Amino acid sequence: MNLYLEKFNSSIKNTLFEKLPSEIQEFIKEKSLKLKFTYQEIRQIIDIARDLSLWDEGNIIKIFPEHGQKKVVFTQLKKAYEELRSKPNSYKDFELKNIPQEQKFNFKTEAKDGFGLGLCPVASQKTRCCNLLTLDAVESCGFDCSYCSIQSFYNQNTITFDSNFADKLKNLNLEPNKTYHIGTGQASDSLMWGNREGILDALFNFAKENPNVILEFKTKSDNIKYFLEHDVPKNILCTWSLNTPTIIENEEHLSASLDKRIKSARTLADKGVKVGFHFHPIVHYEGYLDEYADVYKRLLNEFSTNEVALVSFGTLTFIKPVIKQLRERDFKTKITQMSFVDASGKSSYPEDIKVEMFKHAYESFKAWHPNGTSLGAHKETFFYLCMEEHEMWAKCFGYQYSTNNDFERAMLGSYTKKLDMEFFL
Repeated sequence: MNLYLEKFNSSIKNTLFEKLPSEIQEFIKEKSLKLKFTYQEIRQIIDIARDLSLWDEGNIIKIFPEHGQKKVVFTQLKKAYEELRSKPNSYKDFELKNIPQEQKFNFKTEAKDGFGLGLCPVASQKTRCCNLLTLDAVESCGFDCSYCSIQSFYNQNTITFDSNFADKLKNLNLEPNKTYHIGTGQASDSLMWGNREGILDALFNFAKENPNVILEFKTKSDNIKYFLEHDVPKNILCTWSLNTPTIIENEEHLSASLDKRIKSARTLADKGVKVGFHFHPIVHYEGYLDEYADVYKRLLNEFSTNEVALVSFGTLTFIKPVIKQLRERDFKTKITQMSFVDASGKSSYPEDIKVEMFKHAYESFKAWHPNGTSLGAHKETFFYLCMEEHEMWAKCFGYQYSTNNDFERAMLGSYTKKLDMEFFL
């Protein structure tokens, strides 16, 4: 027994065992000593116990099989666990716990090596990618969305500004006869910090001085004060990441409400700024199609296609460090309560769920679809899938691009027409 106890104690090192309630810890220890689970089995059981707590789905004691054979017990436990993951999530009786009511930050301004202009961090030849360039104007985000990958790359409580950001922008060498699409919302929210440390001053000047650049600000905030107080260069796009009230209230902590996001977009559209909307991630849960349909209808009713440059769709896609990070957080979330399948080296929903959500989303915007033009290169709203495999386009949109460069060319052609810019191939 002492020998196996040493094995058990070794198995729980570098796991989330200590985050489990003492009652659950004692239960797992007792069952492990009795049934002599392997090193890997113990670690999987700990993850199962942690997930059930995060999902607000009771505890492992309730689903633990009563049987004397280790193999039978572990197999039945995994089956019960997977059944919980495979059913559509329900937020009906979901009880949020330990969510932040406000975020306290340490702000840091320092000279940083390099510039932070590069390819989108999720770019991959395995998925159809628009070749977006990203600009890390700020590192780390003040919102606390439970699914966000930013938390796995940066210290969540430290917001870092580059003291040389404005000078680096001025000295950036871009080809004058090339159209660039640059986004600022990958390493942080584009608007929530306003003009702190002069970042919006620098970015607006950059847009004015580089008319061949499409500069996209992506946000979940309603902080548009700077845009209202200044002339906005015509090559700036302001886009909102939208979701249903259920997901915003339960998973997108501290972000602006759906009403505030849409109102902000409407206000800037009234000023003549071209806007866009990202539905990324679309989340699968009970009744999700109806709730997303309500959001789609609202946009169709409140905006016209000549005001909206883009609508994109995407869904939950995780790398292992993010899943590990989510398990370490202490608030409740149902985000990881999903059937994981391989998605080009990452984990995401099964294909049938993706086809259902994306096809429904695209068809909901039929009034904004192109009229007789090829592959979305039109003056109407440009639609695209983000981080999805090539074949998913044909299944959901009825067309697909042969290469990432073809996708990029169509997108830039559409955006430049919408923004009344010259398009350089």
